[in-house]
Amino acid sequence: MPNLSQALEMAGLTDAGLVRDHNEDTIHFDAEKGLVVLADGMGGYNAGEVASGIAVEMVCHVVHDAMQSNAPLHLQRPDSLWPAAHDVLMAAVHYANQSIYGTAQSQPQCAGMGTTLICALFYDSRVAIAHVGDSRVYRLRADEFLQLTRDHSYLQEQIDSGLITREEAKHSEHKNLVTRAVGIDSGVQAELHEYPVLPGDIYLFCSDGLSDMADDADIADTIIAFNNNLALNATQLVQLANDMGGRDNISAILVKIKAEFPASSGLWSKMSSWFA
Repeated sequence: MPNLSQALEMAGLTDAGLVRDHNEDTIHFDAEKGLVVLADGMGGYNAGEVASGIAVEMVCHVVHDAMQSNAPLHLQRPDSLWPAAHDVLMAAVHYANQSIYGTAQSQPQCAGMGTTLICALFYDSRVAIAHVGDSRVYRLRADEFLQLTRDHSYLQEQIDSGLITREEAKHSEHKNLVTRAVGIDSGVQAELHEYPVLPGDIYLFCSDGLSDMADDADIADTIIAFNNNLALNATQLVQLANDMGGRDNISAILVKIKAEFPASSGLWSKMSSWFA
């Protein structure tokens, strides 16, 4: 198995912004596991912070347990049509939803809390991304900056229906109305897609505190300008959102693909060693 920490470079930052008195975003990234998690919580008092924290903790727990079993992420399990990585991510979202919903039901101060959630696994020179809500993933490949996720939001539904344009959506009063969130109901439907990755790609995972504040073009320009220093890049993206008003919590995680990381075949590796 290739060493992911050599193939992937990761950096991230989360910030309360200039208006909110506390930060309800939670982030986690681990290059050795190829794991990225970002959650933007919502709810009264500090319940949003509780929801996002539970979500990230549960995703990390499920992924850790799956990797402890040493089951290859690129292979299908006997009872599945998809690579194991997909099953792991969907299970992680499911257990995060169960935990948040159960906590909200049992603790009155947490009633109604929920969170957006992005969780991604980089494996076998691919990335699988499961998401719920309006936190986003972008990819910078050469000069093309592309949004990979589709918002689960009232605004996106209006855009899809042709009721408003993307330009009109930037000035809408309904920016923060999500149509799906983790922990709000007893069940949740995550959307999952997979993409091949290439050396030189940079992936941005962000909360709407960045994507609502700054235009995609300005975000892309910032990533390009600081692409040789990911930690500084994340700091500059947060600063960009704050310079535009910082009206929400801001989170940004960047992943740079430094080399390919194809999964090794155990049988082929053994056969190769016989004839070495």
